[in-house]
Amino acid sequence: MGASLQNGTSRVGWVDCAKGLCIIMVVMMHSTLGVEDAVGREGFMHAVVAFARPFRMPDFFLISGLFLARVIDRDWRTYLDRKVVHFAYFYVLWVTIQFAVKAPNFVFTHGAAGAALFYLESFIEPFGTLWFIYLLPIFFVVTKAARRVHPVLIFGAAALLEIAPVETGWTVIDEFAARFVYFYAGYLFAARIFALAAAAQARPGLALAGLSVWAIVNGGLVALGYASLPVVSLLLGFVGAGAIVTIAALIANVRFAEPVRYCGENSIVIYLAFFLPMLTTRLLLLKTGIVPDVGAMSLVVTTAGIFGALVMWWLVRGTRLNFLFTRPAAFHLAPRRKLALQPAE
Repeated sequence: MGASLQNGTSRVGWVDCAKGLCIIMVVMMHSTLGVEDAVGREGFMHAVVAFARPFRMPDFFLISGLFLARVIDRDWRTYLDRKVVHFAYFYVLWVTIQFAVKAPNFVFTHGAAGAALFYLESFIEPFGTLWFIYLLPIFFVVTKAARRVHPVLIFGAAALLEIAPVETGWTVIDEFAARFVYFYAGYLFAARIFALAAAAQARPGLALAGLSVWAIVNGGLVALGYASLPVVSLLLGFVGAGAIVTIAALIANVRFAEPVRYCGENSIVIYLAFFLPMLTTRLLLLKTGIVPDVGAMSLVVTTAGIFGALVMWWLVRGTRLNFLFTRPAAFHLAPRRKLALQPAE
């Protein structure tokens, strides 16, 4: 594959780096927009978030589908355990935690009955930052169920849904239409994506030249307001995802990128828990005013969200609170292959 294997395991270094870049961009987006909304003005991080918007989630979903071919032929019980129950467990657990943190405000605004109804609705309309792991099992099930349909038909239909665009106001429907094409492409074109990574590692000079052109075009279309146009958004999503794969391949064997790789290896930990240190740090900085610059505040909150989530995980490992990040045996449909937190394959 032309990619490094980390820590003597079967993990692919550049894939973890790509996932690390994605989760960092996701936390950066939520942190930056949250800070800017609170203070009422934009900082320098806003431009970075806007630049990443065309490819931030497309690449995350593309990488999520990358190894699906390895497991799609498993029996339905095992498949549902790994690809549905796994994510459902963490969604139910962490939506409850997030809701509990925000419950006092919900009760104050909507009353106890309204807050309870809001909680129940979160199982139909994904809550807060957790919509990704709500939607991912749906992608897994749809892809396996459609195995007998010609992949060209599925890919074409998925591309048309993204181009449409679909705007019903329901997160699951709208995000399925906007993102499934990238997930399916990760599954369908996995061999070519690995070939792209290998080519980037073999010819880094050419890869850097291509990345320079991409950065100019992507940034220009974002600045001009054209990035979200039909067809343009689809192309930018795929080209941007390819750019992240290329960047990840180039940095996979570089020591300074180890934190990025580590974040990718534990991306689900960060995704589940970053909201709490992010929110806490933002409130602290807003109250104290010790970081007056909006951009710098956004950067601090981003860093706190990522590092804070990892610290929470480190603290609970091997304790009774380990269930926060590791699915207990009682919530398995099929025998576990390992005790560690199962990553999104």
